Amino acid sequence: MDATVSTATDILLRNDRDGIATLTLNTPKKYNALSLAMLARLQEELDAIAKTPSIRVVVLAASGKAFCAGHDLKEMRSHPDKAFQDTLFNNCSTMMMSLVRLPQPVIARVHGIATAGGCQLVAACDLAVAAADARFAVSGITVGLFCGTPAVALSRNMLRKQAMEMLLTGAFIDAQTALARGLVNRVAAPDQLDAELGRLIDSIKSKPAAALAKGKALFYQQLETGLSNAYEQAGEFMACSMMTHDATEGIDAFIEKRKPNWK
Repeated sequence: MDATVSTATDILLRNDRDGIATLTLNTPKKYNALSLAMLARLQEELDAIAKTPSIRVVVLAASGKAFCAGHDLKEMRSHPDKAFQDTLFNNCSTMMMSLVRLPQPVIARVHGIATAGGCQLVAACDLAVAAADARFAVSGITVGLFCGTPAVALSRNMLRKQAMEMLLTGAFIDAQTALARGLVNRVAAPDQLDAELGRLIDSIKSKPAAALAKGKALFYQQLETGLSNAYEQAGEFMACSMMTHDATEGIDAFIEKRKPNWK
């Protein structure tokens, strides 16, 4: 199934193909900044995808030379009132949480730079595949603004001292360092980025959609609770999962040495 759900002039492009929804940030001259309008378009598409079970995987990509340079500083300075800033960052936080709450796995396809809110965007996705020449930073501190909201996602991907060093210095790290620190899952040569992304997508799409959606929800829920509650939630999850068609079918297929027939 092929479907293009936006025009080339839109600030956010959406293309649906074979169960994959690709959202492409499309303001390359602004390095795909997270303007208020961009956040609104992302929220709109994420809300629509959440209600579309035929979409199995979401890819977050970008046009031009950069993945995302974070918030639009010129827009922020042109609205010095706190009401605008509250709206901007509340909308951004809501959109970032929507990535986590989306039933489908979300993969960032990263090239060029991902800085400040752009680095946060990578960290908020479930998975990330980066070009070998990609670079990452939470660089707000270089303009006197500690990256508070990016710190939330970054500190949930990396060890505390690694995240804090990036936040305090604003220094860039390369793709291999991002891989070693847990910010991205895979690194590929620029001309192999889509092939590596495709291999990851194929591996996910071969698994049952319902199990992936429920498992993703549990993964984030248990991270935000204590150890005892986490095991209680996970145990209940496993018991309920064993009552599903996909689990019994998958186990039977494994025992019988055949391919499973997912529901």
